[in-house]
Amino acid sequence: MEFVNARLEEFNKYIIGKKVAIIGIGVSNVPLLDYFYSRNSYVTVFDNREEGKIDEEIIQKIKRYNMKYFFGEGNLEHLEGFDIIFRSPSALPTIPEIEREMEKGTIVTSEIELVLKLAPCKVIGVTGTEGKTTTTTIIYEIVKKAGYKCFLGGNIGKPIFTKINEMRPEDIVVLELSSFQLMDMDVSPNISVVTNIYPDHLNVHKTYEEYQEAKKNIFKYQDETGITILNRDNDITYGFAKDVVGKKIFFSSKYKLDDGYIYDKEDEEIKYCENGVRRHILNKKDTKLRGVHNYENICCALAATSTLTDIDTQISAIKEFNGVEHRLEFVRELDGVKYYNDSIGTSPASTIAGLNSFDENIVLLAGGSDKGLDYKEIGETIAKKVGILILTGPTSQKIEDATKEALLKDGKAMPIYHCNNLEEAVKLSKEKAKAGDVVLLSPASASFDAFKNYMERGEKFKQFVNEL
Repeated sequence: MEFVNARLEEFNKYIIGKKVAIIGIGVSNVPLLDYFYSRNSYVTVFDNREEGKIDEEIIQKIKRYNMKYFFGEGNLEHLEGFDIIFRSPSALPTIPEIEREMEKGTIVTSEIELVLKLAPCKVIGVTGTEGKTTTTTIIYEIVKKAGYKCFLGGNIGKPIFTKINEMRPEDIVVLELSSFQLMDMDVSPNISVVTNIYPDHLNVHKTYEEYQEAKKNIFKYQDETGITILNRDNDITYGFAKDVVGKKIFFSSKYKLDDGYIYDKEDEEIKYCENGVRRHILNKKDTKLRGVHNYENICCALAATSTLTDIDTQISAIKEFNGVEHRLEFVRELDGVKYYNDSIGTSPASTIAGLNSFDENIVLLAGGSDKGLDYKEIGETIAKKVGILILTGPTSQKIEDATKEALLKDGKAMPIYHCNNLEEAVKLSKEKAKAGDVVLLSPASASFDAFKNYMERGEKFKQFVNEL
């Protein structure tokens, strides 16, 4: 008998003739234009950007479908009288105009929330401040290796809402989820991972507590059949455990757990622990990844897929995994200097993890747009791990001040240079680096001062390095 997704059919009937607002016409919301047009919904599009800043193909589609649209400053003044609002991750539910409509009873949702509610199959969700992308990708590779049909979405991969009709109960959905996507969720994945929690996006979230509460939604609505994987070494994620209804699995690189997954630094082994018995899974030399944080990510992926496949399949997929683009990505070696792209390092915690992955002398390229974060700890790490610091962007002074304070405390000195842009910084790094050094782009900052996103920044870095 052919499978019928009753929940999806019910939703498709509901939206016929409904007034639909799409806020933010970015990657995740573009497929919704076709979807709702084909179902005779009355769509209005909102975006903070002026029309000239939006992709011309999207503009032409909106006009061809005779959809209303409001662009630029004050666009949400026209957000009124809708049956359902689809917000992009950047359009937070705390925006006054959205809150006003919610109070009137308007449904506010998102592409990813509908995937969670309408997918007929098991969903694995990954969140955290650092390690989300790598962990999500390893999980995806393991699930594929195990023979499942797998859909990858959220912050990684392509929008998958329009793929729900292709999903079957035996399939798997794997989602990377940001705090912005999770903020107003009232549904959780079947299997949830929280890699760690550190201060981040405090230029957008009202408080650090709001950020933490958003992350908790990834497991908050699970029932007793749910599984949640938590970082034992992180005080906040460890504290989350008391609120987990389903099964809890911990991972650690600091504690020799009786139950869970660990990276044992003594023998450099990743192990599975059950009732105090620790079973070897693989050595760090068996993987192509560098850094303790990546061995923790592997522990997460092993835990998340433990009920879906056997250990040999997990190991095989991990051994073949080459890493994620823009995360400690090897670019080239030139004159004995190795160049690494860690553009995904958009926060101090992420860059600290990157720096701790190397024993070589590091020439660090850092700086970018400001997310309102504290740079004290990264200043201390730079003082210990870095030989030369090259800075660009608005956070340059904060990073320099934190580094100088740490150097003064340690009675040390370090050459610190400022450049106007990334291209200048790459050229200067070639002048200053010596054979045996590592040149590392890991900005500890967002990219929006000069680039569309961290991916464009990473691509430009690779281009500049390959042009040396």
